[in-house]
Amino acid sequence: MGFVTRFGCLLAVLLLAQVVAQEEFVSLDCCSQSKRTDPVTNLIWVPDDGWLLSGGICRNLSSPFLKDSSYNGLRVFEGDSASKWCYNLSTISQHDYLVRGTFFNGAAMQSYSGTLFNISIDATPFGQEASVMDREEEVEVEAIVRATHHNLNFCLVKWKGNPYISKLQLRPLSDSRYLKDNPDVILKLVKRVDVGNTREQIRYPADPYDRIWSVDEKPGEYLVQPASNTISIYPANSSNVPINVLETAVTHTERLQFLFNDSGDIPYERFLVCLYFLELDPSIAVGQRVFDIYANGEKIRGSFDIREDGTSNYNEVVFPVPNKNGFLNITLAKNSTTRQAAGPLCNAYEIFQVHKSVPGTSQKDVDGIVEVRDELLRANPENDLLKSWSGDPCLPTYWKGLSCLPNNGVYVIMRIDLSSNRLRGSLPKAISELTDLQELNVRNNSFLGSIPESFSSLKHLTKLLYGCNLLSNNQLPQGIDQSKLASDYGKCHNQVSANPQSQRNYIIGSVLGASIFSLLVGTVCSCFYRRVQRVDVTKTAMQTNAVFSIPSMDDFDKKPIFIQAFSLECIEAATNKYKTMIGEGGFGTVFRGTLPDGQDVAVKVRSATSTQGTREFENELNLPSAIQHENLVPLLGYCCENDQQILVYPFMSNGSLQDRLYGNASTRKPLDWQIRLSIALGAARGLLYLHTFAGRSVIHRDVKSSNILLDHSMCAKVADFGFSKYAPQEGDSGVSLEVRGTAGYLDPEYYTTQQLSAKSDVFSFGVVLLEIITGREPLNIHRPRNEWSLIEWAKPFIRESRIEEIVDPNIKSGYHAEAMWRVVEVALCCIEPFSTYRPCMADIVRELEDALIIENNASEYMRSIESFGGSNRYFSIDKKVLAAPTTPTLSEPSPILLSQSIVPPQPR
Repeated sequence: MGFVTRFGCLLAVLLLAQVVAQEEFVSLDCCSQSKRTDPVTNLIWVPDDGWLLSGGICRNLSSPFLKDSSYNGLRVFEGDSASKWCYNLSTISQHDYLVRGTFFNGAAMQSYSGTLFNISIDATPFGQEASVMDREEEVEVEAIVRATHHNLNFCLVKWKGNPYISKLQLRPLSDSRYLKDNPDVILKLVKRVDVGNTREQIRYPADPYDRIWSVDEKPGEYLVQPASNTISIYPANSSNVPINVLETAVTHTERLQFLFNDSGDIPYERFLVCLYFLELDPSIAVGQRVFDIYANGEKIRGSFDIREDGTSNYNEVVFPVPNKNGFLNITLAKNSTTRQAAGPLCNAYEIFQVHKSVPGTSQKDVDGIVEVRDELLRANPENDLLKSWSGDPCLPTYWKGLSCLPNNGVYVIMRIDLSSNRLRGSLPKAISELTDLQELNVRNNSFLGSIPESFSSLKHLTKLLYGCNLLSNNQLPQGIDQSKLASDYGKCHNQVSANPQSQRNYIIGSVLGASIFSLLVGTVCSCFYRRVQRVDVTKTAMQTNAVFSIPSMDDFDKKPIFIQAFSLECIEAATNKYKTMIGEGGFGTVFRGTLPDGQDVAVKVRSATSTQGTREFENELNLPSAIQHENLVPLLGYCCENDQQILVYPFMSNGSLQDRLYGNASTRKPLDWQIRLSIALGAARGLLYLHTFAGRSVIHRDVKSSNILLDHSMCAKVADFGFSKYAPQEGDSGVSLEVRGTAGYLDPEYYTTQQLSAKSDVFSFGVVLLEIITGREPLNIHRPRNEWSLIEWAKPFIRESRIEEIVDPNIKSGYHAEAMWRVVEVALCCIEPFSTYRPCMADIVRELEDALIIENNASEYMRSIESFGGSNRYFSIDKKVLAAPTTPTLSEPSPILLSQSIVPPQPR
């Protein structure tokens, strides 16, 4: 009994120690109904309801892939009321923390497939959950960060669909060595491996910080384990890695190599590598295990000896490695001067991406706007706008209703728009703490009382709109300089009434009446005035940060298009003074940048030596501002300041179709046939929209693979409208004095006659289809002479039904023959020399849609057509190509196709 009693006491002490150790742990079990204790780790999990303002909705998880019964559900954030949702976690300033989010999307959650969202900690985006979101397995994203305030925000930033999360964990690192030399970064875990461990992962309570040490999936031939079960580290406090992680290792007679290929889309500067070594063989003395440590071929440590000081059997090496396209090669090689010694050994390692922390919003403004939010929420607890205000107010996206600008290395709040949000109560006094505020709009609410006297501290305020409320006093505080303030108290008087309800009824009636009147007038006017407003660059060039709206003429999407006028200062801040160049073309150089709201952008800057002038700039500005379609690259803004002409577009993370087919070998990733078909269909839909644009058809005039860009979800978007023109109409001369296009894609009929039509785009698109099929560029004079021109080389193979000889080797045996033939025949019709025999874009879209359906449902399609006695390889476009005049046989490729004098040959 004495032994049992002592054992019971010992067990109780151990359990108590575990409970005390996790007192500062935060373990959120999304959508759980109650607190629970994990039977394996003894971690205490709690519901996540009280940790975020906007609660989202709960979805049940029921999937055959769900092996962990501890999952209670999925927290899903639906709707457009916010662009980010944040968990607010309490921290201690200047302490280090491990934060880990878990995401699960099983077969039962197919309604959330294709969801794309970023993860950010406060203002810093560090994880992109895009491609992983369709996996039928859990995904964990972990980071190590130093808290700079009393809380830390873990945010899901919406891209597409509805972000979701399963679990969230926060762990204090009281003995963290990760951020010792560089506290202003966030470390995103790439891999943490217990080298040589092939049994099960190790975490809490073995690791007091609850780091998860993964098993070694490829341990190699030379596993090392201690000769006995008793192993110790000396000096005892020299390692913060658990002893049972270090008790296994791998070794090799000559070298150990660890390879990583981490191609995350969120940019980061470098890797941080942590290598851990414990000598498990007590017979190995100083100088008997010496090796060199290399990272990407560069020697990091030479003649490294685990027992170099003669007393310790433990050592560790932590070092940064520059990021080179996400590739990392760590090699431990036996030192050449110690050939008789034992080979290199490793017990554990960690690899992190190093993300530079974004300063975010001034802490003064953060505290002020949070106080404003909380004060308003007390009077308006169900207000969706206020509940969406979480995380950093300005980054990576603005809170709805706020605008921010950079100021001395941080962002400050410049504008607040709370108009028409049915807000009650008093105007928050805390607004006066936002000392950089320039505009405040609280119109059309139900605010009571008067303008707070503290507003007189807002020295930069230039606009204050507060009409249509229930204020008892319209007077502005005496401290406000009304000479430079635009206000609206005279435009909508606040009626003070003993019966507030009657006043509300008066306001509601007035608003409804005005709305009905506006609707009637707008309906009448729209019958007479339906032309697209053009942007007058000369009038808006100096309106820094002005935002204007141009109505779309798309019959299916009536949303206004907002084009922002950026100041040169803002452009330079977004691009970090043009630090990262991502392309160069006829207009100028393209740089990557980030807007204040966190959106990645491509900034196109016209160079002084540009072959394109103001007309092309105006084309790029005016045409995209009048049209919008999911398969056209939208224009976000422009800058026209100090003789600079700059255009701002969303950054397309997957580059251009040209890049993916035959671009730089180091970054090229093969595209399978289904994705190629999808890209072709997307680009065709974009061109169809241009050609059938309400009011007047638009001809692109420079369709080519480098002008088909691919976003994060591989959606194709047609870009570059510098050469675009409206289609000729009756009364026009029909002759374009300047033939524009790119060699290899140019319509020979347009080149010869200068008669422009939408069929010129069709010809160029046919060349793009051939590129997609063959993986070849349109022109290449380094090939044999009969292969210089893609068109002239491919046509004989197609006419002789030998298409398998021209199909890109990267998709051999990876396509359905019927789908491929349809696309080949579409391409052949498109490149007819005479435009009369070419299909229109509507025909092309239909055929590509059919081809994609066939490819996606090949087996069902074949069964259905076999019942009718076979398949007809030909398709519905009238194949007059077979009877049309053939292209003259040339001894060498056509000078029309090879001419380099048409436009500068560089891609734009």
